[in-house]
Amino acid sequence: MSIKQTIEEIVEKHLPDEKHFIVDVQVIEGKGKPQVKILLDADQGIQIDTCAFVSRQVGEEIEAKELLDAAYVLEVSSPGVDYPLSSRRQYQKNIGRNLKVTFTDGREAEGELLGVEPTTIKLSVKKKEKGKKVTTEEVEISLEEIKKSIVLVSFK
Repeated sequence: MSIKQTIEEIVEKHLPDEKHFIVDVQVIEGKGKPQVKILLDADQGIQIDTCAFVSRQVGEEIEAKELLDAAYVLEVSSPGVDYPLSSRRQYQKNIGRNLKVTFTDGREAEGELLGVEPTTIKLSVKKKEKGKKVTTEEVEISLEEIKKSIVLVSFK
């Protein structure tokens, strides 16, 4: 088992409940101290207190099990608004918000996320037709076709 998988298991064990989930775990080794970055989320949003709790618990267990040879930097946070959606659960949480979807072939689409199925998402995409007429079309997109999805933040 890799160090990343071991840390993922440790994090999973210390999540407060089933509403919280792991978005990503990265172990970055190179120049300087190794970094362990843990991104967490929750169905109703993650709280800073939860990140602090998980950080303490995971840090203690990494130390106790001596998983890393040298001093390291541990960072536990939410993914942030500009971090790409990576799981069906994150899509589910963002229904009703606008997304920018980049396809594996380079095409892009923007629209409101209407729903999530096991292998697809449904977007409401605005299409400009001749003149100034704008129509809305529902588009179903396979998760396999998606290279990256970002939530678009509106400051209106």
